[in-house]
Amino acid sequence: MLKAGFARCDITPPLGISIEGYYEKRNAKGVIDPLLATAVAFDDGEKRAVIISVDVIGMNMEFMSLLRPAVAKAADIDVDGVFISCTHTHTGPAVAATGVTKETFPNPEYGNWLMGRIADIAVMAFLDLAPAKLLYTRGKADDVAHIRRFRMKDGSVRTNPGYMNPDTDHALGVPDEQSQLLIIKREGKKEIGIVNFQVHADTIGGEKLAADYPKFVREVYEKNVPDSLCMYINGTEGNLGGNNVFVEREDYVWGYTRTKYMGKKIAMSVISNYELAKEVPGDKIRFAKKVITVSHNKGNPEEVPAALKIAKRYYEVGKEKTLQELGGEAKWEMLAKATTIAGMQQLPDTHDLIVTAVAIGDMVFAGFPGEPFCEVGIEVKKASPFTLTMPVCCANGYEGYYPVQAAYDEGGYEVLTARYVAGTAEKLIGTSLEIINSIK
Repeated sequence: MLKAGFARCDITPPLGISIEGYYEKRNAKGVIDPLLATAVAFDDGEKRAVIISVDVIGMNMEFMSLLRPAVAKAADIDVDGVFISCTHTHTGPAVAATGVTKETFPNPEYGNWLMGRIADIAVMAFLDLAPAKLLYTRGKADDVAHIRRFRMKDGSVRTNPGYMNPDTDHALGVPDEQSQLLIIKREGKKEIGIVNFQVHADTIGGEKLAADYPKFVREVYEKNVPDSLCMYINGTEGNLGGNNVFVEREDYVWGYTRTKYMGKKIAMSVISNYELAKEVPGDKIRFAKKVITVSHNKGNPEEVPAALKIAKRYYEVGKEKTLQELGGEAKWEMLAKATTIAGMQQLPDTHDLIVTAVAIGDMVFAGFPGEPFCEVGIEVKKASPFTLTMPVCCANGYEGYYPVQAAYDEGGYEVLTARYVAGTAEKLIGTSLEIINSIK
């Protein structure tokens, strides 16, 4: 008999902690919303697994190599049954970004505390087990996820080119607007909803801690589904942002209000189909992983000297005093490219990535260690043999962007900062489907 349990705890760090992202130094000067870690535990009488969602931007594979065994030991489960994802909020604390090692983890005191806290909620979730059955439904959340890469009229490619930019021609792709819901009905306890959608959690900015739109997915769901608890897990959102650049900035709801709007739209898109939910067959737990070797993207040899020079100045004097002749997104992209190429030079030619999957009955969580483009999730969902497949970004690792081949042909910010060569995203798709099929 399948059993499921739920636990959630506050992981908000102290003020002053460094915040990840934006190529500029940020330190927390306040708290808008508490950050949370959420765990859903499963036990089929033979195997156990735990799915965990954490309100941070990402935790790299080296950090996960310490965290997942700690959770497995505390909860007395197989380490491959520990599936940890990050919501990718850009107003959360720096924990372990791409490229840092255990000797250089930012905020190490908080990181150590967070490991213990996450292990605790895994244990608490298993203490909450009750007989359960699974159901699923899907929806569509429009005007939430937008392709953020554009072909400009001069033929160039820009990411986030600005509102109503007259030089913008068209978006490079179509967003995945599908929302998914796993319903876990439990005997004698609150039911659990796991919501899966895909879009960057980056609508607030600034120097105050906040969970961004995932907070409102959880809150709106629990308010509208009686006696429920909710987890949000982010999907393959690497090329998806929350803003529509073809609307005048003055006419567009943005910032914290936009965050509420996005969270409510995602939650209501699955709640509206709640009564149409169908049962997920089966109750057995299976999990699998595969390590693949990919090549680092070290740039063309002729680009390296200039990149090293730009990166050196950036680290010495900061963003504002580097590339002063450039402005806006052009400066951002050049800095991103230079610092990425510079950082790659000291690394080996190849890197191992872990691709993971955890199946509960005829549904499966497909984990990717970073930010794949939405096309990756679309392909995996389409080809998966499972009734319900939830692709998950920043899962069991956070190793950067995975643009699809077409994006490498086009260019843009995500390609300029990609740590791996073209073809890596396609390799992730093939590997994910391989392990998904192996546990079907």
